[in-house]
Amino acid sequence: MAQEKDFENKVKKFLKDEGCYFIKYWGGAAYTQKGIPDLLICCAGFFLGIELKSEKGKPSELQLWNIEKIKQAGGYAQVLYPDQFEDFKATIKFLKEYGVTPNDNRKGR
Repeated sequence: MAQEKDFENKVKKFLKDEGCYFIKYWGGAAYTQKGIPDLLICCAGFFLGIELKSEKGKPSELQLWNIEKIKQAGGYAQVLYPDQFEDFKATIKFLKEYGVTPNDNRKGR
């Protein structure tokens, strides 16, 4: 769990440095919905849902379902592992510069 928290802090620092708005969502408390990605982000006008996992972590079926629903609604969502962090950083910088994410498959993009 400490590895995931360290990774989370690294991701949040990067997002803050890039000027992205984000909230940390925790679905284990009373009155909160389960399966929501760990970080809900707005950056350069894009909505992102990022589920953070340690190297050996595995998303639940509900987390994967929510990620798919975000994608279907036109947002960007993924399960993010530490070895994908550099690619994630490049994606954020790309969408800030060009207004789209790499491989954006929405109509008109």
